[in-house]
Amino acid sequence: MTQAMLRPLPERAPAPALDDAPPTIGGKFFFVGDHKLYLRGVSYGPFAVTGHGFPFPDEQTLETDFRLMTELGANTVRTFTVPPCWLLDRAAEHGLRVLITIPWAEHVCFLDDRELVAEIRGTVRAAAETCGNHPALLGFLVGNEVPPDIVRWYGPDRIRDFLRVLRDEVKERAPAALVSYANFPSTEYLDVTDFVDFVSFNVYLHREVDFRRYLSRLQNIAEDKPLVLTEFGIDSLRGGADGQAELLSWMVRAGFESGAAGTFVFSWTDDWHTGGAQIADWAFGLVDAQRRPKAAYAAVQAQYAAPLPPRLERTPRVSVVVCAYNAERTMDACLESLRTLNYPDYEVIVVNDGSKDRTLEISERHKAVYDADPAGPRMLIISQENKGLSIARNVGAQAASGEIVAYTDSDCVPDPDWLAFLVYKFVRSGFVAVGGPNFPPPEPHLVPAAVAASPGGPTHVLLNDEVAEHIPGCNMAFTRKALEEIGGFEPVFAAAGDDVDLCWRLQNRGYPIGFSPAATVWHYRRNTVKAYLKQQMGYGKAEALLYFKHPYRFNLLGQSRWLGRIYGELTAAVLSRRPIIYFGAFGRGLFQSLYEPPSSLLSYLPFTLEWNAIGLLLVLATLVSPRALPIAALPLVVSLVWSIATALRARVDPRFGGLRSRALIAVLTYLGPLARGLQRYLWRLRGHGDVEPVEFEGRQQPARIDWLARTFTLGYWSEQGHEKEALLAGVMDFLIPRKYLIAVDPGWNRWDLEIYRGIWSKVRLAVAAENHGGSKRLLNVRCEVRLTRVSELALAGYLAAVGFGLLFHVPEITGVGAALGIVNLGVVVAENLRLGRILNDTLDIVAGRIALRPLSGEAASAKAQAA
Repeated sequence: MTQAMLRPLPERAPAPALDDAPPTIGGKFFFVGDHKLYLRGVSYGPFAVTGHGFPFPDEQTLETDFRLMTELGANTVRTFTVPPCWLLDRAAEHGLRVLITIPWAEHVCFLDDRELVAEIRGTVRAAAETCGNHPALLGFLVGNEVPPDIVRWYGPDRIRDFLRVLRDEVKERAPAALVSYANFPSTEYLDVTDFVDFVSFNVYLHREVDFRRYLSRLQNIAEDKPLVLTEFGIDSLRGGADGQAELLSWMVRAGFESGAAGTFVFSWTDDWHTGGAQIADWAFGLVDAQRRPKAAYAAVQAQYAAPLPPRLERTPRVSVVVCAYNAERTMDACLESLRTLNYPDYEVIVVNDGSKDRTLEISERHKAVYDADPAGPRMLIISQENKGLSIARNVGAQAASGEIVAYTDSDCVPDPDWLAFLVYKFVRSGFVAVGGPNFPPPEPHLVPAAVAASPGGPTHVLLNDEVAEHIPGCNMAFTRKALEEIGGFEPVFAAAGDDVDLCWRLQNRGYPIGFSPAATVWHYRRNTVKAYLKQQMGYGKAEALLYFKHPYRFNLLGQSRWLGRIYGELTAAVLSRRPIIYFGAFGRGLFQSLYEPPSSLLSYLPFTLEWNAIGLLLVLATLVSPRALPIAALPLVVSLVWSIATALRARVDPRFGGLRSRALIAVLTYLGPLARGLQRYLWRLRGHGDVEPVEFEGRQQPARIDWLARTFTLGYWSEQGHEKEALLAGVMDFLIPRKYLIAVDPGWNRWDLEIYRGIWSKVRLAVAAENHGGSKRLLNVRCEVRLTRVSELALAGYLAAVGFGLLFHVPEITGVGAALGIVNLGVVVAENLRLGRILNDTLDIVAGRIALRPLSGEAASAKAQAA
């Protein structure tokens, strides 16, 4: 995608005749010039060799086929053999582009035969040299469905490397040609996304719910590349002509509603020759062998002739809200793209949040253009003093007239069909919130390109292929009713964190959040190193503010504990465990998928502020004993090596893929988390200064303490039928506003709550309820005071340092390790005692609030009488 493509326009209808402008790729879609291009395709062949010497029909039949294809509404043909140039000329005359499958021996163990490998490469080279620059060419498929046994035999890495070689063979001879590989569910794990231009899959699923669900999965596999369904269909001999028509109709519609960039119906005709023989017992064609249209022809024609993406039966009004502050660099492109969205009923609301640059002037100029088009969307501008992002979002929602409120940022350019793909999820699935991905556009210079490829940008977190845990603020939409129900955005989040808070509050109320992978926006990243680091510092502040509201969603280092997968997170990929491939018994699984284990602490620990602070202290300690420098420097060396490894994995614009950009990405990968972590600590310390202390002023129940087990037990009597849930809820409501981190047992533990205060100590709280008849209950509470994982690692580290010093006769390390260990142990013990006393006070306070009596005196007598 070029800079000129940052003003994308909807697809032109009817499709224009071919010209000298070849298709290009912009995000998840194809474009011709500035206009979108959906591939409405049919597969063609394979055929027997005819009189002209090629495996294609005779010229008269070919002319009939191409005429009927254009009447069908098709604009692309997929061949299974390399066509002669004259056939491409004929296709161009009919306005058809051709996707060429280059055939070779995928079905044998080809990598063991050097001559066969050379022959395959030669076949691909010849196809690229013959057809690579023809105006009718859409692109090449350098392979089609390598069998799962062959992939399993060699391993996916070797097959992937070979396909990359074939891609390179094409690109060396036809640099502008688009290249892909036709995969299928039996080798879904064969991931070629990083080097193909678009992702292609052959899918045969005949239940609509399964088909749609699998397309959502494929869209996430495709990431920021177009998804093309290169084969799907049904045999009319077995399914019936009407059954074939019905299935193909909803398959095409479901494909485009899911955001597919193109579909190829298998196949055009029942005339089918493969394996050296004519096939007579299958009839997948839209026309029969004599080219007579079947019922399926009219069904597909109804879909292909209609505008894309398909229109919904109901199109709820959408209010698009853009909150802008000093956005003159990107405001023009944003508002221009919003004016030409391919959706029938929407308005644009700009909230100018006290901008001091030309933001308001640019907005007013665009408003005049909007107003001049009575058939276009309405535009409203609201100017106010600078009050922060959340308040600006709420102001936009209050002014909205739509049933749905969609948010994008002033530095974003939405895809022309952005709203359509968001609304599909609302209407089809009943979500109250839906979001989509955001991709950085091409940048004209090295520094912005490197910043855009660096980790730490806004992204989505998915629980599965259709449900998100988090959707970024630059691409999110909500029903207005849901926004009103939860009170909108929290004003405390003035620059970042508002989207995370809102998503968590919705989920706390039981609302799942939908994800639409085709509802994309181009999101300009920060274009300088200074702006990038400032953004990371802002994220650190937001994480601290989020911690005070949702402490149970954070780990001890103050980082979000996501249940889902963070897409596009580079740093977590360095030390993550290898994905697991499900092959099925004997490698016969129909859907052989890649399962990625969740990221562990080790995957991002070297990037944390805490790790690097310890590393710096160790290096400074070597001033006393320089001999220990090689060992002491290991933590910092690991961080630097991990940063370099992350930079090498980053997907950078090929124009800026050299050493300078990789070095800058490595530096930003290292500095970004440190700036973020420092701000997180500063704002958390500031927040803790305002916390009300826990102090119980009444008569405290004496705890029954087991010092050896590090536990204490309390009891509370109730004659109002209180169950354990009332006490546990009261403890959480009391401690969460006081910034305690609380984890709730998910069902696998013997404790009910795990309560943290700081990084050194935690308490595991369990409640057992005794039923003494009627509404009489005794709630027994056990508190186990334990070391946190950080405490255990720190003390183990000091012990290891002492052992190292003794083993290698370095008394300085022994002395420093022992001294620091003793001090740290004293702090840990003090923090454990302190947290135990706080929990004792907390339980008595909460018990008093819900009319529970401590188990002493009267309460003990009542228990005895009940017994």
